[in-house]
Amino acid sequence: MTKWRSMTALLAGLAVAAVFQPQRPAQAQAQAQAQAQAQAQAPTGTLRAVLEAEVVTLDPHFVAAYITRTFGYAVFDTLLAPNAAGEMRPQMVKEWTRSDDGMRWTFILRDGLRFHDGAPVTAGDAVASLKRWAQRSVMGGRLMAATETLEARDDKTFDLVLKKPFGHVLEALGTTSVPGPFIMPARLAATPASQQVPEIVGSGPFTFSRADHRPGDRILLRRNENYVSRSEPADFLAGGKVAKVAEVEFRVIPDAGTATSALQAGEVDYMQYAPFDMLRLLERDRRVKVMNFSGPHMFTGHYRFNAAAAPFNDPAIRRVLLRLVDQAEVLSGFGLSSQYGQTCNAFFICGSALESNVATEALENPSIEAAREALKATGYKGEPVVVLSATDLEAPRVASDILADRLRRAGFNVDLQAMDWASVIARRTQRSGWNVFGVHAAGLDLASPMTNTVIGFNCTGGPASGFFCEEKLPPLFDAFAAAQSKEEQKRIAEEIQKVVYGQGMAVPFGQFAQPAAYRTVLHGLIPSSIPVFWNVEKR
Repeated sequence: MTKWRSMTALLAGLAVAAVFQPQRPAQAQAQAQAQAQAQAQAPTGTLRAVLEAEVVTLDPHFVAAYITRTFGYAVFDTLLAPNAAGEMRPQMVKEWTRSDDGMRWTFILRDGLRFHDGAPVTAGDAVASLKRWAQRSVMGGRLMAATETLEARDDKTFDLVLKKPFGHVLEALGTTSVPGPFIMPARLAATPASQQVPEIVGSGPFTFSRADHRPGDRILLRRNENYVSRSEPADFLAGGKVAKVAEVEFRVIPDAGTATSALQAGEVDYMQYAPFDMLRLLERDRRVKVMNFSGPHMFTGHYRFNAAAAPFNDPAIRRVLLRLVDQAEVLSGFGLSSQYGQTCNAFFICGSALESNVATEALENPSIEAAREALKATGYKGEPVVVLSATDLEAPRVASDILADRLRRAGFNVDLQAMDWASVIARRTQRSGWNVFGVHAAGLDLASPMTNTVIGFNCTGGPASGFFCEEKLPPLFDAFAAAQSKEEQKRIAEEIQKVVYGQGMAVPFGQFAQPAAYRTVLHGLIPSSIPVFWNVEKR
């Protein structure tokens, strides 16, 4: 197993120290001096990046969108953040203490924090931001449900008092799950969670230039000259965030082939998702490097059902797909070698602390013949199965097209409907008119029941749940949240996996990387499936 086991072990709730210990003075002073020297160097150049999509929503609390999270990490900051080993480290926080029973936490902000409008960051800003974020976040909602009070004690200090055990306080305050717990001024955090904030004011290493924002074309970020970085070296989302370029420009180039040509020509420097069918071409280009990912930095794809409409309102019919889906065929359809993808039956992903083969027997030997026989034993009456295929997203499109073919061969009456991703999202809000589609999510989110988006909205009644309400899950979520030991949490996660596969709530279609590609003129790029542009030089 990799170092990512420690990340998912932490996400599963490893015990934390009662008092966070800062660095030794001599070590901190030496690192601070080195950091100050780096910060003092005049940054040059503009780093041009093509991301997965245009950043349409800039409010980092408002939507559960990965692209908004990427924007958030550049412009805003978080109280804590995970390092590459998966340990939650202080970011805006200087230190914290925890009572012996784990029910009272006190956090103290570090010196020098200022928002981009010049106002100092206060504990009141942190409290207001967390309360707003928690209204939109599953992880935040779970934290607030366990919280008695969250209050500022003074300008630098705030207290969080629990009313029931919650073993994931640090993981919640530093979660990478969307939407993220980004800190904004209290005056903006007072904006109702149902509305977007009227202006974008963060305290992160880059500032958003509204005057240079051209929707449909580009977003321009400028180095925050007043940002006081941490003294530790950059380490995934933790440590120092030194902006070493003057500007970062997010370019909008929707066509992947055009974006790849722009990267090879030097018109852009970074491409978040290199197209699967162009990986070999980019690997042979000496001017370009391909960045592969593993563990929670990979994606896992799932087929998501509409539990409100026949035939997949019947769990017996949903379970047929456990026998039908051949992950190796889907990954081969992507054109991915074992270097970039793997079959994985573990619901909480392979390479995580919660990886398990419990209740996976039906997935182990996929067969159209076995699926056909299983379907005959159900009450399927030949109802149309509407499969949605997103034409503008490579992995969901290929996965859905392959599923439609296998469903037909197994005896289902299939209606494959092609549309763009925005239309898929709009269609899934309806309780009828669709039955199944393929989609993928980041392992960073899927590795824990606290953040797993496939089941996180169970019994909420909204479309994100697929209209599922499996009554066995909420008590298991509560038990997992309260459990203090990793052994107990893994046992509960296995019970959740039994429910998910037993009810056929989702069927995995493979675990795979979506590699990034960048020009060799970039140095110091942090290996991360969440693009971050501090610590990067362009020369």
